[in-house]
Amino acid sequence: METTKALKEEGGEGGQEKEVLLDGSNGSSSSGDANTNGAPKHRHTPTASYGGDERGIYEIFGWVYHIGVNSIGHEYCHLRFLFIKGKYVMMYKRDPHENPGIKPIRKGVIGPTLMVEELGRRKVNDGDLYVIQFYNRLDESNKGEIACPTAGEARKWMEAFDHAKQQAEYELSRGGSTRNKLNMEADIDLDGHRPRVRRYAHGLKNLIRIGKGPEMLLRLTSNLGGSGTSNRYFEGEFGDAIEAHEWKCVRTVNGIRIFEDVADSKRGKGALVKAVGLVDASADTAFEVILNLERRKRYEWDMLTADLELIDSYDGHYDVVYGTYDPKYLTRWQSKRDFVFTRRWFRGQDGAYTILQLPAVHKKRSSRSGYRRTPINPSTWEVRSLNSPMGSNTTKCLVTHMLEIHSSGWLRWKKNSSSKFEKTIPYALLSQVAGLKEYIGANPSLSFESSATVVQSKLSDVSTSSSEFEDLEVQDEFYDAIAGDSTSSSEDEESEDDAEKKKFKLKNVSWAISSLALKRVSASDANKELDPTVPSVHVDASQFSGSLHKGRDETDSNCWTSPSGTGFMIRGKTYLKDNAKIMGSDPLLKLIAVDWFKVDTATDKIALHPRSLVQSDAGKKLPFILVINLEVPAKPNYSLVLYYAAERPVNKNSLLGRFVDGTDMFRDARFKLIPSIVEGYWMVKRAVGTKACLLGKAVTCKYFRQDNFLEIDVDIGSSSVARSVIGLVLGYVTSLVVDLAILIEGKEEAELPEYILGTVRLNRVKPESAVNH
Repeated sequence: METTKALKEEGGEGGQEKEVLLDGSNGSSSSGDANTNGAPKHRHTPTASYGGDERGIYEIFGWVYHIGVNSIGHEYCHLRFLFIKGKYVMMYKRDPHENPGIKPIRKGVIGPTLMVEELGRRKVNDGDLYVIQFYNRLDESNKGEIACPTAGEARKWMEAFDHAKQQAEYELSRGGSTRNKLNMEADIDLDGHRPRVRRYAHGLKNLIRIGKGPEMLLRLTSNLGGSGTSNRYFEGEFGDAIEAHEWKCVRTVNGIRIFEDVADSKRGKGALVKAVGLVDASADTAFEVILNLERRKRYEWDMLTADLELIDSYDGHYDVVYGTYDPKYLTRWQSKRDFVFTRRWFRGQDGAYTILQLPAVHKKRSSRSGYRRTPINPSTWEVRSLNSPMGSNTTKCLVTHMLEIHSSGWLRWKKNSSSKFEKTIPYALLSQVAGLKEYIGANPSLSFESSATVVQSKLSDVSTSSSEFEDLEVQDEFYDAIAGDSTSSSEDEESEDDAEKKKFKLKNVSWAISSLALKRVSASDANKELDPTVPSVHVDASQFSGSLHKGRDETDSNCWTSPSGTGFMIRGKTYLKDNAKIMGSDPLLKLIAVDWFKVDTATDKIALHPRSLVQSDAGKKLPFILVINLEVPAKPNYSLVLYYAAERPVNKNSLLGRFVDGTDMFRDARFKLIPSIVEGYWMVKRAVGTKACLLGKAVTCKYFRQDNFLEIDVDIGSSSVARSVIGLVLGYVTSLVVDLAILIEGKEEAELPEYILGTVRLNRVKPESAVNH
């Protein structure tokens, strides 16, 4: 798609831009951004407006960093005020609420093809930021980045852009012109005529306030208490696949429960244990504290590994850390110890954080003089926000620290508290949860902010006019707005920075988001996904074969089978009312073949290959084939291709029919996968998890509909998080038994209960068995 550079720098604002420094150094501030005490001069209450249609126009605004490289190769990081209204986005140098009439320096339209990817942590000017990248999947030549001081804020912005994409898709579905202007009546004005107040003020109680308001925007990231509550009930292990773990509480120490996995009797001398504690903070806050390596902070809660140093950071979700400790209170060892370990972290679509810690070797860090190098126990941190009671402003999260231990004293400690186990490294690691809980409890400033605030104050108009969008087409995508590759715009920004030469203390201005109640179209009966008026066709799987053979029994390896859906939990009929999930049943579609290819580069449209089973005579006679092409990044790259067949044509009025022939936006919002590691290393199980994932929102999915098939090409390498996880999985793939369930997410009562579209079990697949494609 041809894109235009619609988003350009504009002058005439008055005042100069302040230089953004990430070291928190103080300096002057201009034009009323803050008082001398750091508090904002004007209100920063959540703002939203609802239009005249049933969906409404929502508004999201707040401070972010615009980062990039200019035409001469100089990296820049500018503090910008980002404002989203419906599908339109504007970027300002100052808050337009406090500076009425100010013009945006960049503006653009969010289209359905905009891709938003979280790149993880990156060090910018000696500060750690969480980076979000934007690009158009139809034209990836232009990319841009914004950044936030915490992972929680980055998550909120990603959700905000997802809402904007839904707004764009909704307008297209109604057949509106791509040059439609914003309806001026969508601007809320509580000072206006009384009937208008009643009409547009509906739903304001759903507004949430994010951020702390008058605080430094980039101080220590551990000081921010964001909102990360989930709108699901406590679901045990929080998974959508039934796991084999059986956790038994063996001791409670300092308010922390200690569990042992008693399900695996073949573990031998080792044991899988975990410490679980309830922390009075959001998941975002606890995650930032755990990830923070600052010695002064860790000394307050980490009694063992507080002396940590970052060695290397790779893709924003993977780093290498060096640490030392002096176990003088551990009588078994007298010498000082040092260690090196890797950390992989990622956040699930439900807002839960996972950190994987594995011992490592690094050439930059040999053992320090006077220290003995020791491997630290493999462990994981899992942090998940919990729902607050109705009317409560408190936030809580569940923190789990899990590790594998080989101490012979573990069994004795379970029965006798005087065991020497309390003088071991594993016990000190388990005690970190107790230290974290007490540290956060003793520092209420970390999480004092309420996650939700009912708006009671007067909401003022936002100074935006539809005239600002008169020259914008759908092609003027927002990724152009933040690409920063325009020579004139980048040079203008650099000249302003050079002229200012003043450092200032970054202020954290509270930003707000309104929850958008999406009104969806009812679907036909979910039980009639296939056309009942057409006679069924017998699907004979023996007529088809792929490069990966079907397993003969459970002991077979390097093969696939198709399990039932009973191992997966899916949304039940009453899910919208009580979040109840039910056990899945047999899949709707039949898995007929699996291909395991080795490719030089990611390959799309596998079904069009002349030797593909879709193009065979038997394949052309099938009523419908769903092709799932999982593109696995590695050296070399792989493609795992799953072929599912239906015995009757798809009912076009069903949810499946709307998915097969729908828009890519609709497909991205519904295409769901549930993973489960049935057998394998416990660390890989924790990395993959068992939570359902909307693949279209996690990675880039391309859809190809033709003849009697739909192909979905899933580019796993398009996400740094997915690349990190798949890299870990490939290291153990020959010992893994992996179950996958594919389904279409039901979001309306008429679409419930959900059903399993297809399943596959991959039994100890060997990478070297992949055939060249």
